[in-house]
Amino acid sequence: MRRSRAGRLWHHIATDHRAVRRRFPPAALAALEAAIGAGEKRHRGQLCVAIEPSLPPLRVLRHITPWERALEVFGQLRVWDTEENSGVLLYLLLADRDVEIVADRGIHRKVGDAQWREICSELESELRAGRFGDGVARAVTRISDVLAEHFPRTRAGEDELPNRPVLL
Repeated sequence: MRRSRAGRLWHHIATDHRAVRRRFPPAALAALEAAIGAGEKRHRGQLCVAIEPSLPPLRVLRHITPWERALEVFGQLRVWDTEENSGVLLYLLLADRDVEIVADRGIHRKVGDAQWREICSELESELRAGRFGDGVARAVTRISDVLAEHFPRTRAGEDELPNRPVLL
């Protein structure tokens, strides 16, 4: 559902870090961290979850899209900087209830966009229904399944990115 420009701006002003803490209490963040770690035992990918409450009003007025912001976060968190070009960012912008998945080129060549869009769509439905922690945990599992199919773990490897979700 698309919001008007003023509606989008209001949601970004009204959504702050308290909203993140309400939707993702410490136990939910710990469960996500465990899910990421468990998934990475099955594949060589490096998954990073980033949760951002909102964008600054000026960025909303400049029509910065969630996809554009996800690309910025992908670079800022250095998700691209993995040995096998196997970084994947799951980005949530709570004010827009939008989800984006950005995959590094090594994974993107094998997976493409269709599976990521499907996972994003399912998670956006979960967010609209108010199932934040469980919804993200299911998305992490789905992403891990895709990575295990295309980048199965063949030996013990280094965990190159933190498993703890990043709160922006």
